[in-house]
Amino acid sequence: MCYEVVCRTVAVMTAAADTTARTSADTAADTATRASAPAVPRTRRTLDWRLRFGALSLIWGFSFLLIKVGTQGYAPFQVTLGRLVFGTAVLAAAMLVRRERLPRGARTWAHLTVAAFLLNALPFSLFAYSELTIPSTLAGICNATSPLWGMALSLVALSEDRPTRVRVAGLGLGFLGVLTVLGAWQGFQGLDARGTAMALLASLSYPIGWIYVRRTLAGTGASALSMTGAQLGVAALQLAVVTPLVAGVPDHVAPLPLLAIAALGALGTGLALLIQYGLVAEVGPTTAQMVTYFIPVIATGAGVAFLGEPLSWSTPVGAVIVLAGAALTQARGKR
Repeated sequence: MCYEVVCRTVAVMTAAADTTARTSADTAADTATRASAPAVPRTRRTLDWRLRFGALSLIWGFSFLLIKVGTQGYAPFQVTLGRLVFGTAVLAAAMLVRRERLPRGARTWAHLTVAAFLLNALPFSLFAYSELTIPSTLAGICNATSPLWGMALSLVALSEDRPTRVRVAGLGLGFLGVLTVLGAWQGFQGLDARGTAMALLASLSYPIGWIYVRRTLAGTGASALSMTGAQLGVAALQLAVVTPLVAGVPDHVAPLPLLAIAALGALGTGLALLIQYGLVAEVGPTTAQMVTYFIPVIATGAGVAFLGEPLSWSTPVGAVIVLAGAALTQARGKR
């Protein structure tokens, strides 16, 4: 978230014909630069991939709770900056261990700057601001709309993505689920329109960034780790410039929110990306991207259990409809 991240999009970006998925949140989104990386050979892992899949689902699902806790002590831009700094530190350490080099070429770095804004700086900040006024459960469900936005945009921007009846039906079903979550039949009563719009805009930013990466950074020859580490670093620099101007410098240290921000960056952004890389390499992007459908479930459970956020019947029902629609938008026709 994301997510993150971005979200979820690591697996989708790896498959050239697929659409989006933040993460995440992690999920990601920032992970969209896998489109630029060469194929990674499948390797044998010491820890079963199902355990890593479950860990990744939990990490990204709890990211929205961590954002909420972080904003209780720090301004949204400060939360995002901390997230990016800790996430970049983890990837930088991994690059040192693996002796990875940063991407080269001014053109590549120019495109990475745009990608960093669309996939990291913008959506991470929007989610942080949105959770000032909406529950983390709603933010997690809004994050799950990224595949829906991605399918709609890909039909316009990517000529190779041809619509099918199943995928169009999934798109309509998914947005029906969004209206269910938001309580459209009640006139959206009790809903903070601004915060919800920010969360949905953050989810829209991920597929826009993915399409941009797919068109500009594919075939650079740099590794996925190198590209993503550079992208996160650029996003951290972007926030380092903006944050002091908008939010200033914290006038006190809030221990619990600071711990939440550190976990959000180190685990929800840095470590989550490393786990996702391994999953994509071992089980392929189709299986790895299924983590997308667990994130809103875990985010909802975490928000209700640990933050005491209210839960009406329309939230889980709408979330199921959103996920069903998102799954249909990923369906591929017979080749």
